[in-house]
Amino acid sequence: MSLLLTLNAGSSSIKFALFEQRPHGLERLAVGQVEGLGERAHFCAVTTAGERHEQQIDGAAADHGHALQGVLDWLRLSFPNREVTAVSHRVVHGGAEHVEPILLDDENRAQLETLVPLAPLHQPHNLAGIDAARAAFPQAQQVACFDTSFHRSHPFVSDTFALPRQYYEQGIRRYGFHGLSYEFISRQLKSRHPGLLAGRVIVAHLGNGASMCAMRAGRSVASTMGFTALDGLPMGTRCGQIDPGVLLYLVSERGMDAQSLTDLLYRNSGLKGMSGLSNDMRVLLASDLPSAREAVDYFVEQCRRELGGLAASLGGLDALVLTGGIGEHSAEVRSRLLRSMGWLGIDFDESANQAGAEEISLPRSSVRVLVLRLLPQLQQPQDACLQSSKGRPQASHHQKRQQS
Repeated sequence: MSLLLTLNAGSSSIKFALFEQRPHGLERLAVGQVEGLGERAHFCAVTTAGERHEQQIDGAAADHGHALQGVLDWLRLSFPNREVTAVSHRVVHGGAEHVEPILLDDENRAQLETLVPLAPLHQPHNLAGIDAARAAFPQAQQVACFDTSFHRSHPFVSDTFALPRQYYEQGIRRYGFHGLSYEFISRQLKSRHPGLLAGRVIVAHLGNGASMCAMRAGRSVASTMGFTALDGLPMGTRCGQIDPGVLLYLVSERGMDAQSLTDLLYRNSGLKGMSGLSNDMRVLLASDLPSAREAVDYFVEQCRRELGGLAASLGGLDALVLTGGIGEHSAEVRSRLLRSMGWLGIDFDESANQAGAEEISLPRSSVRVLVLRLLPQLQQPQDACLQSSKGRPQASHHQKRQQS
């Protein structure tokens, strides 16, 4: 039987899953991730047979290249004499042209390279994953699936900036991101809550990267992210919404060039920049530092503002779905976001929220609130990997730095 590998080489982690094609469909064989890429990283993988692999990765080996090679080496050792016939890659930016997955070749691989300036924190790692997989599995079909494709259904008013029309025609428009996440949630709603999918739904993908998407009848009509993955909500290291005048000021009065601005906005802002401590929400919630508390307060406040704005664009709201690392696992952030949203029709159940229930709204709530996992079919092994790394190398590392 042939094997299918899915690979998500992101800005701070690498996630993967391995499936086997069976007569009845795909059957999962393994799932894993490398989390905390940088100075220290943690590799965890679990097979459906219960075999578990964990490895701490320190120093120079904790970069994307070494981590990717480690993942591929583990797969070959764990499943010898099995042929990977297809690899599916998450690619953050597909531009205006790509509205569906594509079979990769040298030509379109090179075309995706031209989009690196629009997603400098993600696209290079996505492409590195493609290159590594093509080298490791030269006979396999390589497929690119784009985070921007889901949002190509936007109406013009949600797709444009208030610039001369020529810039829109040249491709300067609101692309939106996290589309694979939103498409997956849309499919989950279709199978499990079809009545909700037909209505007005906001999905909040809250994690190290964070955004929200307004959907009507399962199609994206507005997103908090725009031309790049910087816009909208504050994120782990990205600033989110910012007055363009601030950037002009930094250039004209502070002498910052394009590279300095890129480093500031993509890598040294957001929760990390505001707190001066960490980009990890778990670390910030556990900290007594005022700056950590203020970073969390700002994150929650911006989520509330964007939630209200997207509800206005939909003309009302029938359901809110929370997903992503923070959305799925932080009951405290969910509580702080939802407790002030009664005016929108959200009446949430704190007990269900603390218990990690799928539905955390009360029966009387006019807006249903769901917590849906991005990988529900991988829940147990994925949670095992996540649990093994919670608070471990990144939390202790940042806390030690702060104490010193």
